[in-house]
Amino acid sequence: MTQSPSRVAIVTGAGRGIGAAVAARLAADGFAVGLLDLDADAVAKGAETLTAAGGRAVGVSLDVSDAEQAERAVERVAAELGPPTVLVNNAGITRDNLLFKMTDQDWDSVIGVHLRGSFLMTRAAQKHMTEQGWGRIVNLSSTSALGNRGQVNYSAAKAGLQGFTKTLAIELGKFGVTANAIAPGFIATDMTAATAERVGMSFEDFKKAAAEQIPVRRVGEPADIANLVAFLVGDGAGFISGQVIYVAGGPKD
Repeated sequence: MTQSPSRVAIVTGAGRGIGAAVAARLAADGFAVGLLDLDADAVAKGAETLTAAGGRAVGVSLDVSDAEQAERAVERVAAELGPPTVLVNNAGITRDNLLFKMTDQDWDSVIGVHLRGSFLMTRAAQKHMTEQGWGRIVNLSSTSALGNRGQVNYSAAKAGLQGFTKTLAIELGKFGVTANAIAPGFIATDMTAATAERVGMSFEDFKKAAAEQIPVRRVGEPADIANLVAFLVGDGAGFISGQVIYVAGGPKD
């Protein structure tokens, strides 16, 4: 198997939740990690924590939907840690509403962060991967890609990421770069806690109700996603590319 010449990863949306868990797992696995997020304080603290534990990390604040900021962030990681060969596009927001209530800004913001952001980050990072002859791209989709009431913007973005992933796999495979997507189901994060608050339920009741509909009878945790990311970015996953893997405690279409 080809070994990665550079053990440097970039994780977007790394200020909390799934992104923070992925960054911590990759650092534990020996990667130097660039933690990227709009929340400057969160990624600075995250990088400090990983560094204090013996790792190498840098926190970078950016808006992933801004082309110049995305380019600068990748180059900063490359300058401080080395050329990135792993990119986890996890940054995301929600602006939920029923279609007839959804504003133009609700639509544009969600599409901008999820789809445009993943495009800009991947375009900026792929040159380092192709130069190294090795790379791993993991995009965070969602079970909402299959459709979810009140999330026409989010569902469209997450479905779009699946097509984006498959095309990346086709274009970049000859350079030793794989691209896969992870589609989480219910994961206990601040984002799902906010959903519970919005519908007027306690988070514990919300999780309990969700778990009753999941075959394994529990909701997911950020570590469940981090575990799969760790596998997909490893040398042993080099023949897996262009796939969408649902991590939802049971089958999805």
